[in-house]
Amino acid sequence: MQEANTNALAIAGGKPVRQTVLPYGAQWLDEDDIAAVNEVLRSEWLTTGPKVSEFERAFADFVGAQESVVVSSGTAALHAALHALEIGPGDEVIVPAMTFAATANCILFQRGVPVFVDVDPETLLIDTTDLENKITPRTKAILAVDYAGHPADYDRLVAVSQGHGIKLVADSCHALGATYRGRRLGSLADLTAFSLHPVKHITSGEGGVIATNDPQLARSMRCFRNHGITTDHRQREAQGSWFYEMQSLGYNYRLSDINCALALSQLRKLPAWVVKRQQIAKSYDDAFAHIAEVNPLLVRPRVSHAYHLYVVQFELSKLHADRSMIFRSLRAENIGVNVHYIPVHLHPFYRTQLGTGPGLCPVAEAAYERIITLPLFPRMTQDDIKDVIEAVHKVCKAYAR
Repeated sequence: MQEANTNALAIAGGKPVRQTVLPYGAQWLDEDDIAAVNEVLRSEWLTTGPKVSEFERAFADFVGAQESVVVSSGTAALHAALHALEIGPGDEVIVPAMTFAATANCILFQRGVPVFVDVDPETLLIDTTDLENKITPRTKAILAVDYAGHPADYDRLVAVSQGHGIKLVADSCHALGATYRGRRLGSLADLTAFSLHPVKHITSGEGGVIATNDPQLARSMRCFRNHGITTDHRQREAQGSWFYEMQSLGYNYRLSDINCALALSQLRKLPAWVVKRQQIAKSYDDAFAHIAEVNPLLVRPRVSHAYHLYVVQFELSKLHADRSMIFRSLRAENIGVNVHYIPVHLHPFYRTQLGTGPGLCPVAEAAYERIITLPLFPRMTQDDIKDVIEAVHKVCKAYAR
């Protein structure tokens, strides 16, 4: 770790905490992963082959679901889930404002109507009270988000969805490996979507998975990922047949055997990586407990947080700097911080096309002005962790009122 000049911020000409940038997230690949991919490259099946079903079975077993369906991205996973539920024109789907745009975009892909609800100020998870207030006769589904890796309140979400006769979809793209009351996320909702992007818990390069206990929904999604065609090439080859039928309008959302081989190799390492993420988060928690200007998000009882992201809210009333200045200052210290997210209803597309804007979800909007995501990924070293803590302390001390 480089000796830092604590008297001057790097943004003001001082010496940065680090010499090189530490990203907020990164993949971790080893020789096992490379060997798994090479094995497929030497095989007869690069796509629609045996590794797809092998990974689907292993993933379903890991999350405790009857079925899993792999697709080309987390976005495709959400889209396939909403298609399987037959979300259509005019159908309302409730979604929290604090999420990546893709969560809400997938509702529009189905020509549905996203209904934005606010979030809890301490966790930034969906506010179930605001959710109930937004349910109408047109509501067909709730799309909850396990923001940053913290499971949403599934007891309440299941009770509300079942009580109103609507479906529950979980966007768990941040939360692979998390648990709620001792159960891994993947079977608590009707459909649960995960991401295999490189900064997530495991990666396939790009990819996504939907877990479900409903075989009919799984069949629908497998058809949807393959142009709406009921069989794939491997199935027809096994049957000695060429014949296929397109029975619905689908997409090419398939994931190749190359990607699935990588994901299968990574899946074996996931439990240890989640523990590592939790250990890094605890180091941050312990350090920031002594910095009054920094508030980590709250972790509720009876959950195991998967920590895709480590998000803090800065107490701007105790600082003579706004979030933008804090962000730039930490970046100048070579800490690759990020912001997750601009509330979806504030994006220009939604403001112009759906008429949303400031005031719709005030808690999410206020949090957005204060949040910063700090680096957290399993291959961070102890020196990396110390650098992040030192940089946050340095910036807060420089801007303290």
